[in-house]
Amino acid sequence: MSTAMLQQHYDRYTTQDQLVWKVLFDRQTALLHKRACSAFAKGLEAVGFHRNAIPNFEEVSQRLYKATGWQLEPVEGMLNDAEFFGLLAQRKFPATVWIRTMAQFDFIEEPDLFHGVFGHVPLLMDKAFADFLHFLGQVAAQHLDDEVALTRLERLYGFTVQFGLVQERGETRMYGAGLLSSSGEIHHCIGDVTRRYPFDLATVLQTPYSEAHLQDQYFLLNSWEQLTESVAELAALLASNWQLKPVE
Repeated sequence: MSTAMLQQHYDRYTTQDQLVWKVLFDRQTALLHKRACSAFAKGLEAVGFHRNAIPNFEEVSQRLYKATGWQLEPVEGMLNDAEFFGLLAQRKFPATVWIRTMAQFDFIEEPDLFHGVFGHVPLLMDKAFADFLHFLGQVAAQHLDDEVALTRLERLYGFTVQFGLVQERGETRMYGAGLLSSSGEIHHCIGDVTRRYPFDLATVLQTPYSEAHLQDQYFLLNSWEQLTESVAELAALLASNWQLKPVE
């Protein structure tokens, strides 16, 4: 059964839930100082997030829609490819309604509200990024029966939307939600031994991707324009029946 088309039921969040949001918010905003991309900082303020309350999805959707035409779609858990990319193609972002407990503070097996909302939503206030994600959803929606194409689309999504880095004014900045919402991933990414490569679409499409562990490598955009160009290039390759190498 689809997990989409739920409601947030804001009144069900407990005092403990609100405390988890507050502690995570404080920790991440401190860690992200001079590490997050400028679009995240601007979006965080514009969307109205603050430490004292879990965001109300209806209010967030109103601000998102006014800024970039996006809305939140409350979900309970993981979606399949058809549901997930189908929502992106409609400018709807699936946002998990549950938030981790204190016992799960530093590790959760599935994305929760903090990851989905704090990590993803601020960037959706940026028109260029919001248009890129919409385009990616539209492309994916045309290839839901093609496992090889979906694997490549998932890799592009993973190494950009989830764990992407971008060059801004000569400095490396984080924009991927999996980085923005995770202290462990941030510390891992900035470590001296972590591999960071210039973003190259062909390399990204051939690089195995998993969220089951800290990332083995990260890809660095030289500009935001490169992000939009990447999905346009992939769409053209898929439309031309480009023969991909076997999935590793």
